[in-house]
Amino acid sequence: MKQYEQKIELFFELKGTPDSSRESYWRRMRAFLNFMQELKKPIEELTHEDIQQYILYLKKEKGLSAGTINNYVSAIKFFYTYVLEREWNPIKVPRMKRTQKFPIVPAKEDVLLLLNSTVNLKHKAILVLIYGSGLRVSEVAKLKISDICSKTMRIRVDHAKHNTNRYTILSQTALEVLREYFKTDFPTKNYEPNDWLFPGRIETDHINVKSIKNTMIRLRDKLHLDSTISAHTLRHCFSTHSLENGVNPVFIQQMLGHKSLKTTLTYLHMTSKSLMGVKSPLDSMGNHEE
Repeated sequence: MKQYEQKIELFFELKGTPDSSRESYWRRMRAFLNFMQELKKPIEELTHEDIQQYILYLKKEKGLSAGTINNYVSAIKFFYTYVLEREWNPIKVPRMKRTQKFPIVPAKEDVLLLLNSTVNLKHKAILVLIYGSGLRVSEVAKLKISDICSKTMRIRVDHAKHNTNRYTILSQTALEVLREYFKTDFPTKNYEPNDWLFPGRIETDHINVKSIKNTMIRLRDKLHLDSTISAHTLRHCFSTHSLENGVNPVFIQQMLGHKSLKTTLTYLHMTSKSLMGVKSPLDSMGNHEE
């Protein structure tokens, strides 16, 4: 793999690929190449049939979902076409058909329970920003002090997914929590606007994404809530609850940073129809049989 690293890193640098995408591609390419090495298959002699066998291994032995397997296919295709400079045959290595699964969206009461049960101010500030502004976990981790603007009540999100930039709303409640957090964690520090809002153990780096995810898991388990709830669930809640509150889907799309409005509209399936004023025709009947 080492002989290919420089070429791959050059591509990522020229394209401006986000760190999260680089890490994902590297991890999956290495897993694939390690698999081929265990089979004593020379990389230069790699065939579509070899890739097919690896996909079957991921599906049958590893039990990975169609979406995850498709991510592996993307990484392998990149390696095959760009690094080895070979022609890709999508007929021989098709992308798997995904079955759409809707994530769990807890009731607002459970979301408030999660947020109010967070004792650590730093953790609470992070979680209220995810829910209050619809941020991804990686986005809240990389926020800088200057990204928060209390005058305009908005948050700047730089270098997000797909290497995009956007603004989203800043909740008044989240702002109050942030101010408390700032008084506690930044009282005597000499800080600059470009410093991390949530520094990690090493102050020159931001908080680790895994640390945020683990915080939510511990909190969820402590409260005996649904085991599928994660830190990212709060972003789903932002979308769903905003729709229930009557916010225009186009505005939600912009705040979430979705490339397509179609992605945002999938949250319509997760809304509480009663909160959106939708009545069953049975309940709308004027006369009932006696």
